[in-house]
Amino acid sequence: MDLSIIIVSWKVKDKLRENLQALFGSSRAISLEVFVVDNNSGDGTVEMIKNEFTEVILIANTENFGFAKANNQAIKEAHGDFVLLLNPDMKIQADSLVKMIEWMRTNLQASLAGCHLVDEKGESIKHVRRFPAVWDQLAIILKLPHLWPKILNRYIIADFDYQKAAIVDSIRGGFFMLRQETIRKVGLLDEQFFVWFEEVDYCKRVKESGGEVWYTPAAECLDYVGQSFKQIKRGLAQKYFSDSMLKYFKKWHPAWEYWIIKIAWPVGMFITLIIERLGYRSKART
Repeated sequence: MDLSIIIVSWKVKDKLRENLQALFGSSRAISLEVFVVDNNSGDGTVEMIKNEFTEVILIANTENFGFAKANNQAIKEAHGDFVLLLNPDMKIQADSLVKMIEWMRTNLQASLAGCHLVDEKGESIKHVRRFPAVWDQLAIILKLPHLWPKILNRYIIADFDYQKAAIVDSIRGGFFMLRQETIRKVGLLDEQFFVWFEEVDYCKRVKESGGEVWYTPAAECLDYVGQSFKQIKRGLAQKYFSDSMLKYFKKWHPAWEYWIIKIAWPVGMFITLIIERLGYRSKART
């Protein structure tokens, strides 16, 4: 088995259908298995899989286990030489899987890799990041990019060349290809992260183990970006994000940095509330 594809789905039935149609319509020059782990979507996803994609290995959860735990359920059953964690709101381009497998087999130094992601306009999605540092995450919490748009240029690597392969700190978890030997060495995703930061944490663990994280333009994938996240109410989404950020800093950073982030979050939420109210008043005037 060349490749095991794992898709964790939550309330994105139509985008998931499009994703699976593209997967099974792509080149069969490689052998693959496809897992869908549904986190209790309740939108007909399970029935759609059973009726339309009988070749899919379906894991239907009775509650939302989050991204890391749901992926781990399927990783434990995966037989492929490579394991691809793929978001449901993705659409694989023709031959991309073949090209990605060929690249991984040629570049044995890559413990895990991500590919070129494009939006619906065909423009590159800037998803390569440096590992989070206390000052850039503080800027995000306090909404400082609203005043200084370039303040995050170092963190988001604004000048990164998406036309060239390179060793990087971290890549987007929407297209996340791992070797089986990497999983055996590094382990499963850390289930303390319900959503957000689990892929950053994994990239950090790969680096700490002596492995390499790579970005490559050898393959391409259309990313509809955050269709599941849009279903989460804003307040709950911010709670998930802040919780995961704090867990990441507690795991990887000095205690004083963790406490700076922890103290900053209530201030950041207050600033968010002010921005939202000002925006509402501005719309009311127009």
